[in-house]
Amino acid sequence: TDRGSTGTSSMMLPRHERLSAHVQGRVQGVGFRAFVFDTAQELGIAGSVRNAREGGVQVEAEGPRDRLDRLLSALRAGPPAARVDRVTVKWSAPKGATRFTILPT
Repeated sequence: TDRGSTGTSSMMLPRHERLSAHVQGRVQGVGFRAFVFDTAQELGIAGSVRNAREGGVQVEAEGPRDRLDRLLSALRAGPPAARVDRVTVKWSAPKGATRFTILPT
């Protein structure tokens, strides 16, 4: 067997996933979207954040699972002025996002 080709497979980049999260509580008008944007930038995650029309904040994020888990922990905590009551999470296949943006409501 060709040991060189099997050795490189262990060095592949981690598989990317997509996190969709709806954050509910006092999360509008408290800097939550900027907080999510800054956290995503620090973690190197692509996607978007916006105020949801029905209330709360909607986050779509793509990247390695460990970084998405760190973002999820940050979403559950929120910035100082926020109060997070619930985070509804859905995992799926990534759609190819390349940067993180704050979208209009």
